[in-house]
Amino acid sequence: MNWAFLREVLSGVNKYSTALGRIWLSVVFLFRVLVYVVAAEEVWDDEQKDFICNTKQPGCPNVCYDQFFPVSHVRLWALQLILVTCPSLLVAMHVAYRQERERKHRRKHGPHAPTLYDDPDKKRGGLWWTYLLSLLFKAAVDVGFLCVFHRLYKDYSLPRVVACSEPPCPHTVDCYIARPTEKKIFTYFMVATAGLCILLNLCEVSYLVGKRCLEILGPRPRGSRRRPHLPETCPPYALSPGEHPQDGNSVLMKAEMTTVDAGGFP
Repeated sequence: MNWAFLREVLSGVNKYSTALGRIWLSVVFLFRVLVYVVAAEEVWDDEQKDFICNTKQPGCPNVCYDQFFPVSHVRLWALQLILVTCPSLLVAMHVAYRQERERKHRRKHGPHAPTLYDDPDKKRGGLWWTYLLSLLFKAAVDVGFLCVFHRLYKDYSLPRVVACSEPPCPHTVDCYIARPTEKKIFTYFMVATAGLCILLNLCEVSYLVGKRCLEILGPRPRGSRRRPHLPETCPPYALSPGEHPQDGNSVLMKAEMTTVDAGGFP
């Protein structure tokens, strides 16, 4: 699996995230992806070969292994990490779409045409909804996989010895799991980090929704009256005090250099 590509994608999404989103990315990289790549894959390496039963009946160890480990931990974690990080890629694609649309608009109507978006990188409109739904989807994926793990491996625990009586086993046999304590520790660690990511996602959802509600329902500042904007090539001028427009010798002064009483104008 190309984890470097996944790291580059998530790093690009980092600049569109809030502070809580950046913490979530750090947790995913440091405590989930790196632990998975560096340690978890090594612990579960060739786990079926290390699953030993006290029988020589052909096929019995394979059947017992399939009964107690229907899906490998590492494969479930890999699928979970892929599904959790995909919504971040959708947010980056949405931002790229807005930027491309803005570029085509300027190419068609000129560089000085009004922009389609006030800030293409700012979370407003459809991008805000995309970001919010991505947070909800990531939290739902983590919750779903935690439920799957709990259903497959009750209490996320791994016993040292399991009893199996599935055919073609001639009788109830004992099977031994390799490194059960080490695997249990890694399982608890991955479950804890998934729970932390769920909490961060829900906190970020609350932050975004609360901030938007305050913007909509809160008091809006009364904007001051804007003066008409004149180009810098034609700055406003005012007559010097005591002069009249008909006087050809009157001196023009920049309005920004002197204060003129409004009653002095005709």
